[in-house]
Amino acid sequence: MAVKVLIKRKIKDGKLNDASKLLIKARYNAMGQQGYISSETLSGCDDSNHVLVISMWQRKEDWDQWEKDDLRKENEAAFEPLLDEPTEYEIYQLGLQL
Repeated sequence: MAVKVLIKRKIKDGKLNDASKLLIKARYNAMGQQGYISSETLSGCDDSNHVLVISMWQRKEDWDQWEKDDLRKENEAAFEPLLDEPTEYEIYQLGLQL
């Protein structure tokens, strides 16, 4: 079943340009992974330093595999100095599980 992964970040003031470059790299790398469907990046209306990435995967296992990938870990480590707070993750299945 398809899942959406919400990745929430609070970027430090003055670091949005650097974060944007890393987001583009992350998306490019994810596009080549098994099960990747799409992603979108949103920024807060009241605070543009609040950034939300929503990525969609065919199965949770596909996301789990990508989350552990060394290439992804390397990119995530590059984000750390740009963040005011730790990255938060939430994973949702499409539809209700009745």
